[in-house]
Amino acid sequence: MTAMVGLADIVQARSRIADRVRRTPLVPSPSLAIRCGTPVFLKLESHQTTGSFKLRGATNALLSLSDEARLRGLVTASTGNHGRALAYAAREAGVRAVVCMSSLVPDNKVEAVRALGAEVRIVGHSQDDAQEEVDRLVSEQGLTAIPPFDHEAVIAGQGTAGLEIVEDSPQAELILVPLSGGGLAAGVAAAVKGRIPHARVVGVSMERGAAMQASLLAGKPVLVEELETLADSLGGGIGLDNRHTFAMCRDLLDDVVLLSESEIAEGIRHAFMVEGEIVEGAGAVGIAALLAGKVAPKGPVVVLVSGRNIDEVRHRTIVHASITNAHTSPEARV
Repeated sequence: MTAMVGLADIVQARSRIADRVRRTPLVPSPSLAIRCGTPVFLKLESHQTTGSFKLRGATNALLSLSDEARLRGLVTASTGNHGRALAYAAREAGVRAVVCMSSLVPDNKVEAVRALGAEVRIVGHSQDDAQEEVDRLVSEQGLTAIPPFDHEAVIAGQGTAGLEIVEDSPQAELILVPLSGGGLAAGVAAAVKGRIPHARVVGVSMERGAAMQASLLAGKPVLVEELETLADSLGGGIGLDNRHTFAMCRDLLDDVVLLSESEIAEGIRHAFMVEGEIVEGAGAVGIAALLAGKVAPKGPVVVLVSGRNIDEVRHRTIVHASITNAHTSPEARV
C-alpha cells in the first residue's frame, strides 16, 4: 500500500531528531552564481555528523520504534552512508546494528561502519543481494529492519533537510537533489512543495544504473543492473515492491537529469578546488549538473550536497587529474 509522507510528518520528525543531528549550513557559491546568472546556494549535508544526510532518516526511524523493536536489534542494507548513519544512531541508543553491503561498496565506507561498532555482512554484488541477507536476518533472528529509503520515517527524516532549505532560502526557485532510491528526493520535495509550492525540485543521478529514473520512465519499479560509478552512493535498485518513494518521486519531482562519469568527476573537482569542499560523487551531482548545463535555472538555486564520504586516494586522483590536465583540452581530462 502506497503512503505519502507529508509536511506534517516532516515537521514532527524535526522535533524528534533536533537534538541529535546538525542543522547544516546553506552557503552561497559565487562561482556557480556567475556561471548560472542567478544566485546559487549549497546545502552542505556533507557537514552532517556522519558525513551525509542519512543520519536524519536513520535517527528518525530508530526513535520511532518501540522499545521492544529496538531491543531485538536493527538491520539494514546499504551502499555505505545509510549503514554508517544507522550504526551511529544505534551506538548512541545502545542497541545492536547489522549492516549488509555488497562488494561494490568502497572499503572506506565499510570500515567506517565497522568503526562505529556495527556488525558488517558483505553479500553479493548488488544492494539487492544485500537486501536478501537483511530479509533472512529478519526472518531467522527477528531483527528489526530499517530500510535505506523506502520507509516513511526515513523519508520524513530526510525531509527535514528540505525544511531547512526553505527556511534559509525562501526565495529558492530550483532545488537540485541527488536521486537514488528516492528517500532524500521524496522527503525534500515534500517539504519544499509544502512550503514553496511553485519551486521546482529536480532529481540528479548518474547514467550508470539510475534505477529510479528507469522506473519512472517505465511507469513502475523495474530492475536495473547495478554498475560501478563515481556516484557509488546512488547505486542499487528501488525494490520491485516499492511502497513509498516511487510514487512520491513520480508525483513530486519536476524532472530528472543524468550525468556521465566525467561530468560527476568535474563536480568533485569543482567542489574541492573552487568551493573548498571535499565531496563524494553522489554529493557532487547537483554541482555537476550546473557545470554541464544539464539544467537552466532562471532564479535562485539550492544544490543539496549530500555527502563527503569519498575514499581519500580516489579523491586525490580525481583532483590531481584536473591539475595535471589544466592546460589540455577538455576532451583529454578524466
